[in-house]
Amino acid sequence: MDLQISNYNNHFQLKGTLNKLNLKTFNSHFSNIFDKLDEILINIESIESIDRAGVMALAKLHNESITKSKRLSIIGLGCKELYDHFKAEEPNTAAA
Repeated sequence: MDLQISNYNNHFQLKGTLNKLNLKTFNSHFSNIFDKLDEILINIESIESIDRAGVMALAKLHNESITKSKRLSIIGLGCKELYDHFKAEEPNTAAA
């Protein structure tokens, strides 16, 4: 299934697959999004699968939000690959 992106105000719904083949759609939709909005919410509940390129695209968007001091929220019980990626990048909070 291709990637479908719908939105209402600053709430975006992703549906289908997010992979290398449809990354152009994702990137064009979210290009310079933080120049227009201070916060966005992306719902990944309807994402059926995501590959490394898709995870990296979301990570890039996350990094852009931090750089520009904007708020990005990703919600939904989407793909395990995405959660694993961000979980792996959490700083180690254990005491030395």
